[in-house]
Amino acid sequence: MKLSIIKIGGNVIENKEELSKFLKAFSELEGLKILVHGGGKLATKLGTRLGIKSKLIDGRRITDEDSLGLITMVYAGLVNKNIVAELQSHNCNAIGLSGADGDTIQAHKRPVKDIDYGYAGDVDGVSTNTITKLLEAGLTPVFCAMTHDGKGQLLNTNADTIASELAIGMSGNYETTLYYCFERKGVLMNVNDDDSVVKHIDTTSYQTLLEQKIIADGMLPKMENCFHALQKNVHEVRIGDISMLDPKSTLFTTLTL
Repeated sequence: MKLSIIKIGGNVIENKEELSKFLKAFSELEGLKILVHGGGKLATKLGTRLGIKSKLIDGRRITDEDSLGLITMVYAGLVNKNIVAELQSHNCNAIGLSGADGDTIQAHKRPVKDIDYGYAGDVDGVSTNTITKLLEAGLTPVFCAMTHDGKGQLLNTNADTIASELAIGMSGNYETTLYYCFERKGVLMNVNDDDSVVKHIDTTSYQTLLEQKIIADGMLPKMENCFHALQKNVHEVRIGDISMLDPKSTLFTTLTL
């Protein structure tokens, strides 16, 4: 049986019109599916209004106690419940979750090396039985980017990583395709040309693209998650914009080993 796991990017979440378009397309996607989202940009905006300053190092959030409270409100509350409510309006019976709900995603606090990321979590495991039961009950899980350590502590966890780890965990039960949906049509040969999509990347062509610096900076962690998932039996990974959820679409990037 096939399962689609789709991670939605922050720029889509930020744009109400794009988010509505995405959620309609997601609800129409056939078969079993799981949605994963963050909400970092919204948390930063709300934090500014509340006087909670975001601390970032190399684009990564430092999650202190105040920030953890803020992202819990934004990710697990505001963003998650708005998405669930809108999916219900499209007859998609969604259920909003963090990794703590149903003990679905376990993690540990990231050890301090050069940088102390605070309450940032690295995933240890996924409770596939619980998630499978939800899917079999006709529910569509919507995960926010939060996990827990089993000792009562919530942890801020990278949404790309959560999507990847969910795909790896569920690939034992389903033929799993992982989608990274963001504002671009895929991996681009030329960042100034939205239609210059690299349609297929495998391990060999990935190395070439790295050497040519076509894949660099913020795209690197995403690609690492993609290949990590493929090496752990995820069937296929796709990167693109909302249009890739259309069964007729061909303009997106597909990754295989």
